[in-house]
Amino acid sequence: MSVCRYNIIEVIILSINQILSRRGMTQYKLAKASGIPHTTINDICSGKTRIGKCSAETLYKLSKPLGVSMEELIDGLKGGEDMEYRSTFDVFKSNVCHQVKDMGDLDFIIQTLESDRIRKYFDKNWYPESLYLLAMVDYLSRENSLPLCREYDDIRIKKLAEPLFPLSVVMADAATKNSRWKTDSVHNAIPEFMRFNIVESEVRNVI
Repeated sequence: MSVCRYNIIEVIILSINQILSRRGMTQYKLAKASGIPHTTINDICSGKTRIGKCSAETLYKLSKPLGVSMEELIDGLKGGEDMEYRSTFDVFKSNVCHQVKDMGDLDFIIQTLESDRIRKYFDKNWYPESLYLLAMVDYLSRENSLPLCREYDDIRIKKLAEPLFPLSVVMADAATKNSRWKTDSVHNAIPEFMRFNIVESEVRNVI
């Protein structure tokens, strides 16, 4: 297992260095363009820091000057579909919300459906990611008065066994030692997400 994970990191490192080379961009230029410290970028490019452990903000700032999406960056750019690397669910959610903000509702829906990511994640048993994407597509479709894509009706009947709360809510409940935060988050959850037992109340307010 450790060997496989190391090989994946090598592919990610190679991909980042390749795109820097293709764009004629040095690590220093990337640091200036992204606002990320050069030492951090050097650690990522050398493999000292795993990109999957970076914050969503760091990934977002790096993806812009590199001209790739946050998901492509964390999945090793063009090799992402062939790898089993999996980021944390909270990072995944943040990536999706940033994509919606950057692309706009309609382009996000089109790109998600054309890439068939919902089905690909589901077939890999990545159920939270698959259901989150489907919930997002359904939510944005409702917001824009669009019909649902019926291709995923077989997945729509699924749901997670237990409610999946945002990490911030889990931490708040643990810190206060009561379930008020979870109760409030369920009450305010977006229906399309709650259908799958995913507690999500805010997808627009991303930085």
